[in-house]
Amino acid sequence: MDRGNLLPIGQFSQASGLSITALRHYDASGVLVPAFVDPVSGYRYFRRDQVRTAQLIRALRQLDIPVEEVRRLLGGGEEGLAAALQAHLRAAERRLEVQRSVVHSLLNRLTEGAGMPHRVTVRQGAAERILVRGATLDSSGLDAFLRVAYREMYEVDGRGPLTFTGPAFIRFHGVCDDENETLVEACLPFWEDGAQPTELPGGMTVYELSESTLACTEVEGEAAAFPQILGAYDAVADWITAHGFTFAGPVRMVYRRWAGSPDHPDNRLEIAWPIDEPVDEPVDEQGQRLRRALIRPPESPVH
Repeated sequence: MDRGNLLPIGQFSQASGLSITALRHYDASGVLVPAFVDPVSGYRYFRRDQVRTAQLIRALRQLDIPVEEVRRLLGGGEEGLAAALQAHLRAAERRLEVQRSVVHSLLNRLTEGAGMPHRVTVRQGAAERILVRGATLDSSGLDAFLRVAYREMYEVDGRGPLTFTGPAFIRFHGVCDDENETLVEACLPFWEDGAQPTELPGGMTVYELSESTLACTEVEGEAAAFPQILGAYDAVADWITAHGFTFAGPVRMVYRRWAGSPDHPDNRLEIAWPIDEPVDEPVDEQGQRLRRALIRPPESPVH
């Protein structure tokens, strides 16, 4: 072995910008293995051309990429690494946009008081028969899933043909963001007395949705785009808790008007959350009036 091409760990640490402790850790985890370890002293030596790899590892770790992911990226070649970095950048930009939206929302609450800019109303949701295509995913896969799911549903309709009875909507069974996966269901209501779907593709089912009471708010244009729309979810959730109702099912995002792209100014979406009465919990006077009104649903519920 050419000892002249080797650097002891102390010098390698200075050249790479990685501490000796970090180099030992990356050796143990298989991310950056020394070229030579003295069998007597146990001293680690690195090749000079490993300095560039060490500097790359330092940069990747500064991006908060986990050690195991760094090892995988280094083994994928420069083309794979470049693609991964582009994906990491896009994810970071999405997180930054969400953080900006959250900060602006918090600042608005602080300057305008506790009132929310969204008007929350209550309506009756009729029982419906719906086509459902579900998947468990986080926000990064949401748009692609919905495009495929609704394309498949309209293909089923074309073989029917089905008679749609209301707008398409999505049901979220939990938090769907960059850090959390949840069951997401694309839903399309159709007339139960008309043609019925046959030979459904894998993962698609027919579901009977029960009648429900819904707390709702609508958003349009820029307010209907992500992440601004998160404020609408918060507004409905705040209203439900403030008036003493309970959450009675997964929240829905209803396509009241959809122009084909998430950021189109003509979009109009509704956030609708099923609610029910709580058990033995006090509510304010407005909440009591709402409950009395909900005992008798309106004769012509809005769908």
